[in-house]
Amino acid sequence: MNNTRPPAVAGMFYPGDAETLRLTVDRLLADAAPEQERQPKALIVPHAGYVYSGSTAAKAYAALAPWAKQIHRVILLGPTHRVAVNGIALPEAEAFATPLGEVPIDVEARATACTLPQVGVSDPAHAEEHALEVQLPFLQRTLEDFSILPLVVGEVRPASVGEVLDALWGGPETLIVVSSDLSHYLPYAQACESDAQTAQRILALRALDDPRSACGASAINGLLHAARQHDLHVELVDLRNSGDTAGDRQRVVGYGAFTFCTEPHEGKPHVH
Repeated sequence: MNNTRPPAVAGMFYPGDAETLRLTVDRLLADAAPEQERQPKALIVPHAGYVYSGSTAAKAYAALAPWAKQIHRVILLGPTHRVAVNGIALPEAEAFATPLGEVPIDVEARATACTLPQVGVSDPAHAEEHALEVQLPFLQRTLEDFSILPLVVGEVRPASVGEVLDALWGGPETLIVVSSDLSHYLPYAQACESDAQTAQRILALRALDDPRSACGASAINGLLHAARQHDLHVELVDLRNSGDTAGDRQRVVGYGAFTFCTEPHEGKPHVH
């Protein structure tokens, strides 16, 4: 039986037509032109509509290009906007669909996650959630052969999120993606100041102590906890808000893109 979660926000947050979506994502990635010398182990990316935050997300995803062939598993974490969750929730689904096709759930990663007490299963938490779905077209256009483990993060301690990430850490084949916007509905200047402070905390691997600073603060704090344990180095690749892209400046939403890397002595792989 095909148990696939259908797209919930195609045609709203991103184009619902496959060809338009492909062209849109490819253009965003081409415009990003990152300068990344090491393979990212993790990303923090925004999840608003592509017209608002797509250019910011693309800056992080474009950094994956030199290593696209060796990344085969993506651990996706983000907040739940519609359904409250205690702990961390997987979907029942065996795959997630977008107009670009289906992405399978990683069976091995799912089995590992399910052994942890803070991880449960909730289809309602995933059914209408956009935070993870909007990342999929970027992954589909950047990577080649990959599976995902989608996790919505609710009320949970950073160490509990970090424990899940530790269990799923893997090697160069595993990428962690945390989906989060930053400040919400502040005036432009105030948002710029707030988001700059949030970015500095992330760059210092310091937990976000104000949940209003990022809607995915629980997932971000879990990644920061794991990053400290694994000696990751973080870089800010883009920071802006909806007032810079497609919205007015009275009430804006902040967007940041960050890459987390290991082993700074390693350079880009040779292309044959």
